Amino acid sequence: MDIAAISMAMSTASLKQQSSLALMDKVKGDTEEKGNQLVEMLKQSVPHPHLGRQIDLKG
Repeated sequence: MDIAAISMAMSTASLKQQSSLALMDKVKGDTEEKGNQLVEMLKQSVPHPHLGRQIDLKG
């Protein structure tokens, strides 16, 4: 292999690695945002006032 081919192969590998890392960073950011939205939604939800106050022990 000549130097130019090795250089091109290394450049291609570097580009693939950079694009993979950029994609993972984007997915991580989206996941964190959706998780934060879910937490806020759960904080704002109002439970049913009678839910969990009585246990039906009839068999």
